[in-house]
Amino acid sequence: MDDVLREFLTDSNENLVRLEQDIVELERAPGDAALLNSIFRTIHTIKGTCGFLGLERLERVAHSGESVLVLVRDGKLDASPELMKSVLACVDVIKEILATIEQTGNEPAGDDTLLIASLEAWGNGEPVAPVSATAAADQEPVTNPLRTQALSTPPITNDARIQTSEATDATLRVNVHLLDRLMNLVGELVLSSNQIIQLSSANEDSPYVAPVQRLNRVATDLQEAVMKTRMQPIGNAWGKLPRMVRDLAQETGKRIELELSGAETELDRQILQAIQDPLTHMVRNSADHGVESPAARRAAGKPETGRVRVNAYHEGGYVLIDVSDDGAGLDAAKIRAKAVERGMLTREAAAALTEVQSLRLIFEPGFSTAEKVTNVSGRGVGMDVVRNNIERIGGVVELSSRVGVGTTVRVRIPLTLAIISGLIVGASGEWFAIPQSGIVELVRVSDGRSIENVHGAEFLRLRDSVLPLAHLDTLLDLPPRERSQDYNIVVCRVGDMRFGLVVGEVLDTQEIVVKPVGRMVKHLEMYAGCTILGDGRMIMILDAAGLAAKARISSGTEAAAAPGAVVAIANAREADRQTLLLLDSGLPALKGVPLSLVARLEEIPARWTSSPTRP
Repeated sequence: MDDVLREFLTDSNENLVRLEQDIVELERAPGDAALLNSIFRTIHTIKGTCGFLGLERLERVAHSGESVLVLVRDGKLDASPELMKSVLACVDVIKEILATIEQTGNEPAGDDTLLIASLEAWGNGEPVAPVSATAAADQEPVTNPLRTQALSTPPITNDARIQTSEATDATLRVNVHLLDRLMNLVGELVLSSNQIIQLSSANEDSPYVAPVQRLNRVATDLQEAVMKTRMQPIGNAWGKLPRMVRDLAQETGKRIELELSGAETELDRQILQAIQDPLTHMVRNSADHGVESPAARRAAGKPETGRVRVNAYHEGGYVLIDVSDDGAGLDAAKIRAKAVERGMLTREAAAALTEVQSLRLIFEPGFSTAEKVTNVSGRGVGMDVVRNNIERIGGVVELSSRVGVGTTVRVRIPLTLAIISGLIVGASGEWFAIPQSGIVELVRVSDGRSIENVHGAEFLRLRDSVLPLAHLDTLLDLPPRERSQDYNIVVCRVGDMRFGLVVGEVLDTQEIVVKPVGRMVKHLEMYAGCTILGDGRMIMILDAAGLAAKARISSGTEAAAAPGAVVAIANAREADRQTLLLLDSGLPALKGVPLSLVARLEEIPARWTSSPTRP
């Protein structure tokens, strides 16, 4: 059964229960305008949705009931018990039709002429004595067909009647504040579970090890189940996109087709709300800046109709959203010229930028390539806000483009913000957590030969690139540690830029519950929140973007060790690039597993791997 039809059945069954209650109450208080309006709105909603779904018979029956209620609302008919009986008879027929739709997925055939005529007779001043649906099938024909109710809906068996509320029983409406409280309680359970695990791990021979392992599994399963209750399909965030693209196409004289796929991809309600505006702006940019006019597309040998595609899908614990178009693409030379014209860069600095670095300029505040200001674009407000909003929820924005072929903006966002995987690191005796969503890899340098010092700034020569380094103790004004040749480096990603964060030690990975920071430190951009560890210690959660800003690291400071190689990699298709988890299995060669397939890493005592009684 189609999801839209299933949702309609759920809403309609709930509405009909309330409708019957309201009708009974209206008989007791015929002058209650609020009850009458509630009854009218319910019937009107059912009728309107029927037309949308193509349920013609149900629409006719609902319309006949609505017509009678209009007369009552306008004061032309009194809400007498006899009239309410006729309305209830109409409701019975609606319920029978809905039950058949739920069983078969299709609207049943039938002739409701006599029912509709009996309802219309009230408007003509001919009151009709209604007969129940069951009795109508057993009665003999009468002289005046308007004096009884005749139904042609096939009788429904008792088993079928039991199933009539299946769609309603399969769903439950819960206040979102209750879900938020439930999520907070699960977070506290995860914290307590972490504490118990840490206490039991100190003694592997403890009899509590097995129960603690089971508790950990149950807490994890409960966490995942509660998180699913907060999940909503991403299609809820792009309901207004087709209308927006249509209006923009008419305004600009373009021909644009919008393709949406992956609408069923689910993510947390909080994140869904956060990406609505950025997603809208990206689609508008593709339609306005990307897709050319029909004449320009003809001259370029393209179809006159341009395409804007939005695709959402899951990958490795993240939601990826691709917004692409087959338009003119971004010209790196033109972007550099605009940046110089607006005073954002000197001519010499612009000439030194690679193509990838040039494309990143569109995310800078105040930058726009539009030739003139319109009510759609050209004011230099937009892509910088998109990047900031995405990064605020732990996401990443990536951009790729080819002149004459098109542009793709890829957004990578976490599934949820309530409970995340974090890497626990230490600096000057203090512990901190870094969200794993912003970590690319961990690097340990013991010889110091890969570290270069350029005018007092340190850089890490990592394979085909040179990454700027920032020391965590320096950024947070902690007592400095003794500088040595040993570096523990966390390679962090902020948008398209990467940098190395030097920490004192790398401790562990944990599922951490994100708590908001206090108002006294809320203005400090280096912190994204706080959490409580298993030993009860409260630590701060670091924000990679804030650390990069404090260290004055920008995308332009990432240099290339081999420019040709870096440009080749940067221009490669993202689909051809993978991050691997390397495994040392004792064989001569290392084995690699795509990191997108890895959910988490667990450390298990060796004795549990062979014990027949392990949990």
